[in-house]
Order: sequence, then structure tokens, then C-alpha cells
Amino acid sequence: MAMRAEDIEHLLRETFPKARITITDLAGDGNHYAAEVIDESFRGMNRVQQQRAVYAALRGRMDGPTGELHALALTTKAPE
Repeated sequence: MAMRAEDIEHLLRETFPKARITITDLAGDGNHYAAEVIDESFRGMNRVQQQRAVYAALRGRMDGPTGELHALALTTKAPE
């Protein structure tokens, strides 16, 4: 099952309302995306912690073979 970029952004905005979020559909299939999330809440976190926070915000949409989202390349950071 595919997801729309808007749906991914909506889920992320619920957790990161002030973030700069850019979602790119990499393959045009609704299953392979890249996301850049820049948010102040990432300050002081290492990259793994930041990415775990993003995956948690997706609320299981990437879990297992039945997940709605197959692949998400993440770039996360605090604003400069």
C-alpha cells in the first residue's frame, strides 16, 4: 500500500509542528521517499536519536512487510 507525500508530512507535522520538512518521492511509486526534517528539538541529539524520533512520528507506517511506507531516506538536523 502506498502513501502520499502529504500524508507523511502531516504525520511529521503532528510531532514537529515548527519543523522545515521536505518530502521527495524518489521513484514515483508512493513507496520510496526522501525526507529532510530540520527542527530545533533535534539540538543535542545524535543522528540516530533524531532519526528514531522521526520514525516514532510515523506511528508504525514503516513497520514490517505490511507497512504503508517501504523506504524513507532521512536527513535530520537542528537549524543552524
